[in-house]
Amino acid sequence: MARVADTIFQTLSHFFQSYGYWVIFFGVMLENAGVPVPGETVLLFAGFLAFHGQLRLNRAILTAIAGATIGDSLGYAVGHFGGTALVRRLRGRFLMSARHYDRAQALVLKHGHWAVFVARFITGLRVLAGPFAGAFLMPYPRFLLFNFSGAVIWAITIGCAGFLFGSNWGRLVRLVKAADLVILALVALGAVVAGFIYARRQKRRKA
Repeated sequence: MARVADTIFQTLSHFFQSYGYWVIFFGVMLENAGVPVPGETVLLFAGFLAFHGQLRLNRAILTAIAGATIGDSLGYAVGHFGGTALVRRLRGRFLMSARHYDRAQALVLKHGHWAVFVARFITGLRVLAGPFAGAFLMPYPRFLLFNFSGAVIWAITIGCAGFLFGSNWGRLVRLVKAADLVILALVALGAVVAGFIYARRQKRRKA
């Protein structure tokens, strides 16, 4: 694990020294467009650099929001104009596992626009949320609303996580997978609370 952490550290350090905030934008954008690149790890590292004063955290988060929103919209366009057949070909080309593909498909079909929001917080599903939403003809304005909302919460959460663990990069690398589960749990809890509040308001209006 130490060797992996050191390799990631050296690689990302080189890219950030050469390209700055563009690393965040393109890393996040490409992942959300359907290309399995480690956009989340890039944003975590940006938070880490912000802790050490090499980047501005607010600018890194805003860059990630822009990249995520644009990337997911590109993924939506790929699915919308290429259909499910193209999405399957892309999955094979980028070596996406059948398990992640099936989970993404089931999530979008069952939960619609909420799937776009939730999938952003799950590694693997994040890559396919946009293409699936487009392939299954989700209305773009609705997709954009939940896409942008998810991007804001995701970017703030991941960027701040990198900043908070800025004193220990090795520990941050070990927590990357665990963070997905924690964030998903928090999102699910928030959705339940929001649904409960909405139901109570609707009940009061009818009364």
